[in-house]
Formats: sequence, C-alpha cells, structure tokens
Amino acid sequence: MPARDRLLDILRSKGMTSFDEPVLLASGNRSRYFLDGKRALASGPDLRLACEAMAAEADAEGAAFDAAGGLTLGADQFAHGIAIVRECGWFVIRKQPKGRGTDRRVEGMPLGPGARVLLVDDVVTTGGSIVTAYERVVAEGAEVVLATTLVDRGGGAIGRFADLGVPYRPLFTHDDLGIPALGTE
Repeated sequence: MPARDRLLDILRSKGMTSFDEPVLLASGNRSRYFLDGKRALASGPDLRLACEAMAAEADAEGAAFDAAGGLTLGADQFAHGIAIVRECGWFVIRKQPKGRGTDRRVEGMPLGPGARVLLVDDVVTTGGSIVTAYERVVAEGAEVVLATTLVDRGGGAIGRFADLGVPYRPLFTHDDLGIPALGTE
C-alpha cells in the first residue's frame, strides 16, 4: 500500500471519532466528526510516516528549510520528528510567554534573519493557530517557506496563507477523510 494511503488509513482508523451530537472544536466550531491527530500518530512508525510526508511536501514545493515547527501542542510531534528524519532544527512556539527564566516564546532552535522555516500543525479548521505561529516566526525575523498540516478540515487556512504569499499544502482535507466541511454538516 502506498505511504499516502497508509497514512490516510491510520488517520481514519486511529484518529477519527464520530458522535451523535456535535462536539466543540478548538476553532469554536462544532462537528459530529472529531479528528485527533495526536492519538492517530501516537506510535513511532506512524509519526515517522507523517513527518516524512510533510517533509516531502516541502520537497515538492522546492522549499528548502533549516527548521520545522509551529504552535505547541499541534506542532510539537512534527517539529521533533521532521528534525530527526531531515537532520534539521526544530522549534515550538508557546501560546504565552513562560513568565520566568528567559521568558521566551520560541523554544528550540533560535530563529532569526536568514532562517528558513517549515511551519507545521496537526488539524487545522479556520487556520487561526497556524497563522498565529506564522506571525511569531516572522516577528523573530525568520522566513516561512511553506506551511503544511496533517489535515485541513475547514479550508480557512488556504486563503489566509494565499494573502500572506506563503505556499500552504495540507496532506489531507475533509474530502480525503470522507467527512463534510465544517458549516455543511
């Protein structure tokens, strides 16, 4: 079975849950379908498969990168996994400054002018979290060469990244998973 088909099967079998009544999502939307990307990829081989697929998206786009990362908690596993499979840097962005010690928002590889970043996330609905990560990366002086996600289930990030002039390539969409787009359920 091709790697893409295996990864889609993993997402459906290990990460997808359907409910009789809609549940609240991080985006504020409600859906009867919940996709837990962290649970789906909780084994090393499954996570490796996803990280290799995300790095391959960068290759397909011709987007060379020095580090992979994004907003914690959706990006952490991909940042670390891609750093291993591609021998590059990783970083994660705190939602709030720690309030002690160095009080950094960005942990891991320091970002600055000249750093090229592969921005990653797990499940995106409106794109709010991944755009917040983009803003923090740019504020650090780095360049986002590509944004990629495991699943885009709402389509909201596509236009947002187009407006920013950054290529955006989700591995899968709601159509691939056979679930309705948010707002159409």
